[in-house]
Amino acid sequence: MNIQPKVSIVIPVYNGSDYLSEAIESALAQTYPNKEVVVINDGSVDNGETERIALSYGRQIRYYAKENGGVGSALNLAISKMSGEYFSWLSHDDLYYPDKIALQVQALAEISGMERVILYGDYAAFFGDAVDRVSEKRLPHVPPELFRYFITTQNVLHGCTLLVPKRAFEECGVFNESLRTTQDYDLWFRMAGKYRFVHMPQLLVMGRSHAGQGSVKMKDVALNEINEMLSGFVMGLSKEELSLATLKTPALTYARTAENFLLRGFSKAARIARKLALENLWGGSVWDGLLSLLILLRGMIIGAPFGRLRGILSRLRFKARKCLG
Repeated sequence: MNIQPKVSIVIPVYNGSDYLSEAIESALAQTYPNKEVVVINDGSVDNGETERIALSYGRQIRYYAKENGGVGSALNLAISKMSGEYFSWLSHDDLYYPDKIALQVQALAEISGMERVILYGDYAAFFGDAVDRVSEKRLPHVPPELFRYFITTQNVLHGCTLLVPKRAFEECGVFNESLRTTQDYDLWFRMAGKYRFVHMPQLLVMGRSHAGQGSVKMKDVALNEINEMLSGFVMGLSKEELSLATLKTPALTYARTAENFLLRGFSKAARIARKLALENLWGGSVWDGLLSLLILLRGMIIGAPFGRLRGILSRLRFKARKCLG
């Protein structure tokens, strides 16, 4: 590995005149020297304010404007234009800690097989302009082989903490432009099938929350997309991954995953996981089958209108009798 590979810091932006300059400044202020900053204007309609800010940086950045197509399309254009060996995403309303890139390149150099590694880390969250009042978000240590199960059951990964080799896009594909809110997790799941995601227990990014965020404005779209995404994730996980992640039978793991989805508000994905649990009910001991049924019953009671409980209980009684022979 080149001991100082070129890193492309990519900033997609739409109507971002409020925070764009802060993001660009945090990218330019990186202590790591071999970098470029690529700003993609995704069809902003703010009387040219976003473009004016970007152009004011002159040759310090590379700037491209395109018709509006969503974050995924802006990131994909940046991938096609970047000249770096590594990709690092920065949302226009977030900030990097000054040594984000330097720490990650140093960490890569110390990892065996680093050419197949994608790094991610911890982050701090703040609201509005209160950069001095942050809440640290420390992620659990997750072995790379459990990463896909981890992002299926937990929504704590911040995409801007990642450092991704460009070759990973060539091998695994780019962002799905039809997705408006889940294009990142969708891609990470695909990449994790071929690359090792390694956690760095260091704060790398300051993530800003504010009322104008796309995730806030597209809440209904996000709910539908996450349900579809998680349904695909749980069906895409192998039984080996499930067993390694939980040390339980597939039925128990699917049942607990269904409950996880339901408690997070993703009822459609919960139904898929519930169906998989029932399909795998006879793969373990009688006790595991009964415990799986009890977990499913608890989840169904939580998620079902009262009028449906009689039918649910009847179906579960039938499954229990079958389990007991």
